[in-house]
Amino acid sequence: MQKNSRCVVLGASGFIGSRLCERLGVKYSNVKAFGRNRMYEDAFKTCKWIEGDFADPNQIANAIGDCDTVIHLVNASTPASANINRVADLQANVVSTLNLLDACVNSGVKKIIFLSSGGTVYGVPSIIPTPEAAENNPITAYGVSKLTIEKYLSLYHHLYNLDYCVLRVANPYGPYQTNKKNQGVISAFFQHAIHDEPIDVWGDGTVVRDYVFIDDVVDAIDLAISNNSAYKIFNIGSGAGISINEIISTLEQTVGKSIAVNYLPSRNMDVPISVLDINRAKAHLGWSPKVSWQNGIVETYKWIKSSGL
Repeated sequence: MQKNSRCVVLGASGFIGSRLCERLGVKYSNVKAFGRNRMYEDAFKTCKWIEGDFADPNQIANAIGDCDTVIHLVNASTPASANINRVADLQANVVSTLNLLDACVNSGVKKIIFLSSGGTVYGVPSIIPTPEAAENNPITAYGVSKLTIEKYLSLYHHLYNLDYCVLRVANPYGPYQTNKKNQGVISAFFQHAIHDEPIDVWGDGTVVRDYVFIDDVVDAIDLAISNNSAYKIFNIGSGAGISINEIISTLEQTVGKSIAVNYLPSRNMDVPISVLDINRAKAHLGWSPKVSWQNGIVETYKWIKSSGL
């Protein structure tokens, strides 16, 4: 992105948005942050903050009106809540995004970056690690909505030449992550451990996921803004899998004490293993994760302790 380009981050008040605005606001001079409530005001001191509701088409049109690039981070549901109320999930995420895309076309926005879900769009993967070309068979409404938005981005590119880039992010963790939306295993486990509270684990703890540090995700978004390769979709993860039981062991070593665990019945929305193939991002986005699992865990722990969560 050029120094004088104008960029707006939608969903800026969330975990990824807070860290992204903190980083982009220092690097670029024209960054706007759109969201509901700022939990961490210091993250936005170099951005122009706009309070608003993603579901309001007029507010969205005003927010993006003079921007070249739109970064779409809005997540109005979780995998669990989306399955409970699928109509509400469709309305909040897909319909609201269609209104955004129409506003982008009308306002002359050049590019939109969308954060999709590397953990849900593939469903139960047939290939591990899973490449972008693998089949998409989501087993949650959340994944269906993410995939539907990806398809609409492709349609708007075809119809209106609106450029886009989709980042299928694995499981991000790090500073600014809380457990407000019942997401963020690592942050939630840390908070329970610090307060000597037991943690709940669905299943026997052998479920494997791909975890990527937040600063690596921010780097990928920054690179996606200026990416001009033929590829529009990139997996963003570590390329390695870690089980829930391994996470608990790592956290116990980090905090220096045992963590009590309540093992609960497994859920049919949880795939047994999800690990992303990140070779396309390495080759065509110029991105690769830089923060190791151990270093990322230490940084996360430091932030949680300092923030008083």
